[in-house]
Amino acid sequence: MTVSTRRVALVTGGATGIGRACVERFLDDGLAVLYTDINYSDGDRTLGDLKGRGPLSFVAGNVRERAHNEAAVKAAVDQWGRVDIVVANAGLQAHGKLIDSSDDDLKAVLDVNLLGAARTCRAALPVMIEHGGGAIVAISSINAVLGFPDMAGYDAAKAGLIALMRHIAVEHGRSGVRANALCPGATVTDFHIRNAEARGMDATGLRASTRGYGLIGRAGEPREIANIVAFLASDQASFITGQAIVADGGYSVAAKRSSGGAD
Repeated sequence: MTVSTRRVALVTGGATGIGRACVERFLDDGLAVLYTDINYSDGDRTLGDLKGRGPLSFVAGNVRERAHNEAAVKAAVDQWGRVDIVVANAGLQAHGKLIDSSDDDLKAVLDVNLLGAARTCRAALPVMIEHGGGAIVAISSINAVLGFPDMAGYDAAKAGLIALMRHIAVEHGRSGVRANALCPGATVTDFHIRNAEARGMDATGLRASTRGYGLIGRAGEPREIANIVAFLASDQASFITGQAIVADGGYSVAAKRSSGGAD
C-alpha cells in the first residue's frame, strides 16, 4: 500500500450543503477527499460536478451503520494509505417537543446526529493514531448552546457532539489527535433551499427572508462554514482542541435577536 503525500479528509454527508462545501474547500487546498452520503443520486451528482478538481471518492451509505463507517475509512486507506481529517457532518434535522416525542423520534435523531458521528470517529481514530494523529471537526449547531422551541432531540444531539469532541480531545490528545465542534447559526444549505422551493420560494427569496439575522444581517453560506472547518483541520489551528467554535454571524451575542434557529 502506497501512503499518499497529500493529507486525506473524510467528510460524512458530503454530497450537499456544508458537507459539499467542505469537500470543495479541501480539494482546493490540495487534499484527497473521500465523502459519504446516504443519498446515492446527490453523491453521484457531486462526484460528477467535482471530477478533475483533485483526488476524490464517494462511498454511499448510512452513518447509522457501523459497517458503513468502517468501510468508508477502509476505502480511504486502501486508496491513499491514511486518514488525516474527519468532518462529522452527516445530520438529520428533526422538529418536536420533548413532551410530544416518542422514544423512536428521539432515537432517530440521536442515532444520526450523535451516534453517527461517534461511529465515524471510532472507525477513523485507530488509523489517525497509527499515522501520528490528525484533526476531527464535528458539525454541531448554535442549538447546542442556545435554547430553541420544538427541537428537543436535535438540540440534545448537537450538544452531545460538543461533549464527544471534548472526550476525544482529552483521550487522544497525546496521540496527536485534535477534536473540535463547530456550531453554525442559520445557514442557507441545499436542504433549506429545497424546502423553500417546495413552498414556492426560490433561493434568492430564501436569502432575502434571512435579512436582519444576527449582527451580520443575513444567514451564512456553506462555504463560510467550510472555511472555518478547513482552518480547524489545518496546522494553523494546531493549538486548538476540545473547543466549541460558534459561527453564527453574531446571533448568539445580540441582545435582540431576529427570528431563526437551526443551521
